[in-house]
Amino acid sequence: MASTASGVRNVLFLCRINGGRSIMAEALLNHRAGGRYRAYSAGVEPGPAIPQPVLNLLARHGVPTGGLYPKSWKTFSGPKAPKLDFVITTCDRSAGESCPVWPGQPVRAHWSIDDPSTGQADPAERMARLEACYQHISRSIDLFLTMPEIAIDRIALGHRIDEIGAQTAA
Repeated sequence: MASTASGVRNVLFLCRINGGRSIMAEALLNHRAGGRYRAYSAGVEPGPAIPQPVLNLLARHGVPTGGLYPKSWKTFSGPKAPKLDFVITTCDRSAGESCPVWPGQPVRAHWSIDDPSTGQADPAERMARLEACYQHISRSIDLFLTMPEIAIDRIALGHRIDEIGAQTAA
């Protein structure tokens, strides 16, 4: 599998709004990857800003939040976009979206992660849902980082990344 000239693999986490799940995945992978991966995130219909509770949660866990902002997936489909090695959808709605053909034919995978912002929960329940979402993504990122660096069949690798999402859903 190709990577950038520096050997760093680029990962795009794609969600509908790019305000929670995909942002957390971007921040966590960049924080934990040790320079092996460069994570980005984007949304099909990006929101105007990252909700403050998401930024607060990341900060509480010691995850840097500088430079995070909602972006459109179109940012990563143009000629000046970084070459992507992986595109991972983090919500079921974006998994079914018609997305562009990504340059370099990245491995595509899906992690079904519940949306912590759904429902009319009280503040304590909303925070509990957000924390559960963070923990799911954290486990998924940890498993993703355990994958061997050797070249692996692209289809098998895509299936393995899908399995990571399914394993951590519980």
